[in-house]
Amino acid sequence: MAKQPHLLVEPGDLNDIALIPGDPGRVDRIAGHCEDTETVAQNREYKLVNATYEGRDLTICSTGIGSPSAAIAVEELASVGVETFIRVGTTGALQSDIEIGDMVVATGAAKDEGTSQRYEDVTVPAVPDYDVLSALVDAAEANDEDVHVGPIATDDAFYAETEEYVSDWVAAGLLAVEMEASAVFSLARRKGLAAGAICTVDGNLVEGTQKGETDADELPEKAKDNVERAIELGLTAAASL
Repeated sequence: MAKQPHLLVEPGDLNDIALIPGDPGRVDRIAGHCEDTETVAQNREYKLVNATYEGRDLTICSTGIGSPSAAIAVEELASVGVETFIRVGTTGALQSDIEIGDMVVATGAAKDEGTSQRYEDVTVPAVPDYDVLSALVDAAEANDEDVHVGPIATDDAFYAETEEYVSDWVAAGLLAVEMEASAVFSLARRKGLAAGAICTVDGNLVEGTQKGETDADELPEKAKDNVERAIELGLTAAASL
């Protein structure tokens, strides 16, 4: 088999479980918690590193922003032998009691994006694998971390999240909105593979705090290391699978 055209990897290059942040810079942050790190490939928005965490070999691969690029990553990772995907990302809260710095583990994702709808009908649920979901929740409990567990929305258009959209999501009881999970969940399920997601809250659409609007010095203490805490939980879950 030739190398995958976007990730530039082939069978045997990667491990069977992958943490998939959106940001290529976060690949290095995750790798910083691990041992025996090795950069395997880097192309466009995709950076891939193999590493070991608590004796578990794993791969870290960025997906870029949005479901189209995330779907490419899942397709090509699956083609070379990755079987489990854990999204470690950021999200905007949709409920007033969810604060910046909180973490959300998704039990499902509304398909407000077009990518998964090219694969299947919108009525087919986008849900995580039970074992991955359980591993993330168990990791939080083991680390004495409180997480919000429930459904989220996945959206295509960051700058088109109107008040009407937000109101509908809030009324539906969705916890947060991000841009990749529903495509990741749907593709993994269709391929008989496993996926889950843990995201840290970097803004609250109901309270009017958007990503990047809060001065770092004014953030609550738990928000200052929120990404690091989510990374630890993602790695702990991966090591248990």
